[in-house]
Amino acid sequence: MGSKKVQSLVSFVMMLFMVLMINSEVVTGEVSCGDAVSDLVPCGSYLMGSGSNSSPTKECCDGARKLNQFATTTADRQSLCACLKQTGPSFGVKTDKAKQLPVLCKLKLNIPISPNVDCSK
Repeated sequence: MGSKKVQSLVSFVMMLFMVLMINSEVVTGEVSCGDAVSDLVPCGSYLMGSGSNSSPTKECCDGARKLNQFATTTADRQSLCACLKQTGPSFGVKTDKAKQLPVLCKLKLNIPISPNVDCSK
């Protein structure tokens, strides 16, 4: 793995730990924002467009499915939306990759994936 890729991965992991330590807000009764971000760690290289991952891995889709299962109520979905909307840009998530994740992982979502989405609706 090239040193640039290693640096990106190390930066991503360090930022994840900072979010996990700092962000203690609860997304649902069972998952915190930090847990939600942690579930998507396997999606990191796909969502940031680094490496050769032109599609999400099985582990990535499993994590995305897990989050989708936790978001059973409107309040859960709103909290999860706000969490990911806030943390995604800090990790360098590419919007076009994020939009494709539900399609490629065969998830049915009722909210648009956009940096401009109104999570309260």
